[in-house]
Amino acid sequence: MQDSIVSPSLQNEERGYEYSLRPKTLVEYVGQEKIKENLSIFIEAAKRRNEALDHALLYGPPGLGKTTLAYIMAKEMDVDIKVTSGPVIDRPGDLAAILTNLNEYDILFIDEIHRLPHVVEEILYPAMED
Repeated sequence: MQDSIVSPSLQNEERGYEYSLRPKTLVEYVGQEKIKENLSIFIEAAKRRNEALDHALLYGPPGLGKTTLAYIMAKEMDVDIKVTSGPVIDRPGDLAAILTNLNEYDILFIDEIHRLPHVVEEILYPAMED
């Protein structure tokens, strides 16, 4: 029997709905006015300089919209976004593989970055500066 509607896990057919309901621009994003204003300036400055966005840290409790904001930043910059999670990156080689597959202006969003192993963090910091 197929999982019921009340199943706590996300069903494959629901994934498309989830993403289609997310706001695509800062204008569509509801709430967080100060953050939206700051991000708008951040994005506009990078566009005018024809540069990639500098690194940014989005923090807060689950469900606040951090992932959605990362997707919005990519959309507003008209660049690709690569999404991963801190617990998935076990070794420095895992991070190196992700970084080498990024294009020049791509955005890398690491969800749960606080769960990165320290040895991987040591590789990430210099990579962010380069």
